[in-house]
Amino acid sequence: MANHPGGPPLHRRWPASVPASLAGAAAAAGTAAAIWLGSRNLRHFDAALVGYATATVMLAFGVVYRYAVWVSSPPARRYLRRGWQAFFSWRNFRRLPTAVPRSLVSYVGLQTFIAARGRGRWVAHQLVFWGVVLATLITFPLTFGWLAFFSDTATGPGYTIYLLGFRTVSFDALSPLGWVVFHGLDLAAVMVLAGCGYFLWRRFRHREATTGQRFGYDFFPLVGLVAISVTGLLLTLSSWLLEGRSYDFLAIAHMATVVLTLVFIPFGKFFHVIQRPASVGVEVYKRAALERDGVFPCRRCGQPLEAKAFVADLEQTMEELGLGFAEWAETCPRCKRLERGRAYLDGVKRGYR
Repeated sequence: MANHPGGPPLHRRWPASVPASLAGAAAAAGTAAAIWLGSRNLRHFDAALVGYATATVMLAFGVVYRYAVWVSSPPARRYLRRGWQAFFSWRNFRRLPTAVPRSLVSYVGLQTFIAARGRGRWVAHQLVFWGVVLATLITFPLTFGWLAFFSDTATGPGYTIYLLGFRTVSFDALSPLGWVVFHGLDLAAVMVLAGCGYFLWRRFRHREATTGQRFGYDFFPLVGLVAISVTGLLLTLSSWLLEGRSYDFLAIAHMATVVLTLVFIPFGKFFHVIQRPASVGVEVYKRAALERDGVFPCRRCGQPLEAKAFVADLEQTMEELGLGFAEWAETCPRCKRLERGRAYLDGVKRGYR
């Protein structure tokens, strides 16, 4: 086999983890630089939040590393490329002008695909999703030093918000707006607790959820969100009613739960939050392909299956992976189940007659 002069064989390539690690390191360095620059050389950075900032830098590394490894596989790479091509296609926009907005609203904002599984699950998911979004929009800018609050006077209730070091708006801390601004994280915590409470109740009461759940993948993320929300609310309770008693302990406990959850995100169930935007492009791609090429019928029952281009890409991916059953991409889920049942009766159960 031909070799490079003084180098490795031509067929040898770097494993996916090497470029993924480099991309993760670049993301971590970029996050650290953004913290430095956005806080005006750490002038607006709160040293008490250094633990959160460090965990966020680690989060940036983990998310980009996991994403790079994920897209290195042929199926993810192909559909990610097809999806973004369809998302930014001017031709698709002219032919289907509402496809991108509808996909953004339905798949990212409202997650209507969950509503088909049950109204309770959809409401709970919306509470968790928007609670986490609200907490993220508040916590990360505060942690990075991008968002800072300064009192206009030594004793007065007036505050001014500084964003990236620039003065923006002023408000009265005793007004309803001020209450919402300073208790936004508490509102987010209540939303997350309500949603997680439903999911925990369901996992203990519904047989389907109980038998299929895994502790590390399904149960631990909910516990982490509950721990973050409870410790955060206890911090407010300590300030309001307990005159600051146990505040230091609660602050450390809250930081520990947040840091552990942030580090867990790239390698657990929460990673689907990072993957979900990619499905928007895939949905646009499927709608555009369906409009352009038509639908592919199931080869067994003849019912509509998927867009022809989508089925062709799926078959090509299976062939590249050497799976050996690309024709199953042409069969609908119901017919797959019937074929498996027939194969079981013919090849397995017959032996017991």
